[in-house]
Amino acid sequence: MAEPGRLPQRHPQEKIDRAIVDRLLESDPQEAMAVVELARLRIRYKGFPGAADIQANLDRLLIEWHLTEEQLFAKTRQIHSTEPIYQVKAKKYQEQEDWN
Repeated sequence: MAEPGRLPQRHPQEKIDRAIVDRLLESDPQEAMAVVELARLRIRYKGFPGAADIQANLDRLLIEWHLTEEQLFAKTRQIHSTEPIYQVKAKKYQEQEDWN
């Protein structure tokens, strides 16, 4: 969250991430790519002083998918250990891998 008296920052990837979050809101929580994208975005926006709407949607997804952040990250580690998720399925959610 932004500090009092300071304007919230805009993340450089916010526009792209907004589209990904919108797709996640319509996704099946059992879909591996949706799970790892939620985890990736949780990491990106954790502690970020802005993008409150995206952060709120990420929180909402955890609630709707009945996951804690710890469970999400454990599930993500399991997925990454068994399949090359970004090499095979990244096109559905974004045009390129993005780790900024």
